[in-house]
Order: sequence, then structure tokens, then C-alpha cells
Amino acid sequence: MVEKYTSDNGLRIVLENIPAVRSVTIGVWVKTGSRNETGEINGISHFIEHMLFKGTSTRSPQDIAEAFDAIGGQVNAFTSKEYTCFYAKVMDTHKEKALEILSDMFFNSTFDEEEMDREKKVVLEEIKMYEDTPDDIVHDILARASYGEHPLGYPILGTEKQLQSFTPESLKHYVSERYIPENVVVSVAGNVDNSFIKTVEHYFSDFESSAGRSEVEQPKFMAEQIERHKDTEQAHLCLGYNGLPLDDENIYSMTIVNNVLGGSMSSRLFQEVREKQGLAYAVFSYHASFLDNGLLTIYAGTGNDQLPLLRETVNQTIDDLVQNGLTDKELTNSKEQLKGNLMLSLESTSSRMSRNGRNELMLNKHRSLDDMITKIDAVDHDKIQQVIDSTFRHAPSSALIAPEAVAQV
Repeated sequence: MVEKYTSDNGLRIVLENIPAVRSVTIGVWVKTGSRNETGEINGISHFIEHMLFKGTSTRSPQDIAEAFDAIGGQVNAFTSKEYTCFYAKVMDTHKEKALEILSDMFFNSTFDEEEMDREKKVVLEEIKMYEDTPDDIVHDILARASYGEHPLGYPILGTEKQLQSFTPESLKHYVSERYIPENVVVSVAGNVDNSFIKTVEHYFSDFESSAGRSEVEQPKFMAEQIERHKDTEQAHLCLGYNGLPLDDENIYSMTIVNNVLGGSMSSRLFQEVREKQGLAYAVFSYHASFLDNGLLTIYAGTGNDQLPLLRETVNQTIDDLVQNGLTDKELTNSKEQLKGNLMLSLESTSSRMSRNGRNELMLNKHRSLDDMITKIDAVDHDKIQQVIDSTFRHAPSSALIAPEAVAQV
């Protein structure tokens, strides 16, 4: 059972006691990401994530690393389009120490200019690495094709130009606007009882709001086509269809549709494109949900000469899905697969912490496993067809990375 508590300063704490384990995972979730940026500061959320590991008023970067190593802990962080998370997994006997270090990083990072200059080089190499991986960068290009100049179309890493413009003052200003109690959730899962909530409150007691929360603008799905010429061995194709937001009542139907389309080894795209025709090694689909919209993405990489046939095969697969829906077997198997994935995803303290933190931050509510299984079982052919019709009735956005000799398809 998830315990939920809201401090007087607006900070939310969620805790799930799992007495059968000996680990505890603590995550600090902040409701800010590339979606909350402007073009001038694109990438600042991700850069701040890096800089929180680069020294506080009492710890050097090496001190932070050694502090976690000394307790056998694992520490990491990530930034998405709508949130940032800093987390640590430790033995239950070291949970308070891990929380103390995380809170020190969160509140007391100095954003030292010399450290910033070094870390800018690191992030620039991360951007270059991403640019050198066409099957990754094509998804960023698809976001731009889908959302245009809306912040959801921005890359999470930003660009070299914006990166070089960041200063200690610009980082501190962004933190003062976005890192406020109303935007933060501390999620704890593992061998820990609810008395630890008071410990969290202690380390976050001085947390005060210095700005109001800003509302985000709902994007319009653009359905544009973007092609980038690059010296690659394969052509990398992404198609995007307007999807569903996080809290949509049809989200489980969408999950099942995606699973049948390209979300598993038995999916139609995998079987038709890879197994039957041998057109691609990697072919898949996935659905990403945001606060107020979503994106269903299809990806495949193939030889340049096979690109037209690949696109034709994908179109035929979608047409068949629209015309005939799912078979009874596909619907039943996908329900069972979805339920199995749900059960397996809850077997670690890290996954429990992530699920609870994200649900509290983005939805402000928690669904029990039984409730989710009930909703999955309630999905029928009519609900599936409703999602299929609404998703595929409009033309998709597309992104293509290929040599110059390959024309847009």
C-alpha cells in the first residue's frame, strides 16, 4: 500500500513498505523537463541534472561519488520531456545517509563555473554521441515533425549553442522557478516504514516556494515530414500518430493496440517486416503519453533500396488493422502479456519507487494493481476499434535519416 503525505510547505512524499526486501530506493522527482523550457534555454533541465552531481557547499564531486560508494549505493538521474528524477538505491541500513546526500545535492549544489565548463564538454560529447546514433536521433526529429516549435518538439539534451550560453546565474534562476515544493515529490520504496516520512520532512523542511507554477501550453499535432541526409548504411524511418494523454480512459486499449502493432516479438510489424520479408533487423512501435497528449511511434531501419517496400509494408499493416481490428486471440494474448508485464515490473524497489513517484507527480493519484487488471480485462473489441479509428484516421508525421540518394517516401 502506498502511503501519501503532503508537508506544510507543499512537498509530497509517497512511501511503499516492502518488508520482504533489504533495499530501499529513494527518488526526488521534479516536474520539469524540456517541455518547460524556451528555445533560448533548451537543455537546461538536463544540464542541471548533471550539475547536481558536481559539488555542494560541503562536498566535492569526488566526495559525492565516494559517499555513495562507501555505503554500497547506486545513484543516478534522468531527465525527460516533463520531469527530472534523482535517485539512489541502498541497503535499508543506509537509507537516511542516502537521503542526506541527495538532499545536499538538491539544495546545496554550488553550480561552480569551473565545474560547469568541464561538464559542458561532457554534455557536448553526449550530444555528439547521440548525433552519431541515427536510430536514436531520428526520434528527436520525429518530435519536431510532430510538434513543431512547441517545447515538446525540443530535444531533451538541447544544442551546443544553448549549452554554451548557460551560466551559474541562469541555472540558479531556473531552479528558483521550477524546483519548488509544489513541483517536487519524494518517493521511497523498500524495507522502510512510514516513520521515514518524518525523516524526509526533516531534510526538506527548509524547502520554500519562490515562484508560482506555470501552466503548460497544449501542443497541436503537426503531421509534418522531415528528412535529414546523413552518411549512413541504413535508412532510419519513424512515423508518428497522435496518441493519448496519461490519464485518458482508453490508455489500456491504446497499450494493447500498440502491443499488437509493434510492441512485441509476436506483433504484426515484427512478424511481417522482419520475420516474413527480412526487411529490417529492428522494427517496433511504442506509445508515449504526456500530460495532455501522446504520440504513437513506429520505427524501422532498413537498406536504402528497401525503403519504399518497407513503407508500403507498414502502410498495409496499418490498413489491415484499421479495416479488421484485432483477432480474439490477439486481444486475449495482449491482455495477458500486459498483466504479466505489470506484475514483473513491480518486483524491484527501484520500479516501485519510479511508478509511485511518477504517478504522484503527474497524476496525483495511485491505481492499485487489482484496479489496473480490472481495467485491462474490461477492454473489448469496441474499445479497441475506437482507439484504432481515432489514432489512424489522420496522416502521420514522419522523420527519415538517409543518404542524399534516398528520396522521401
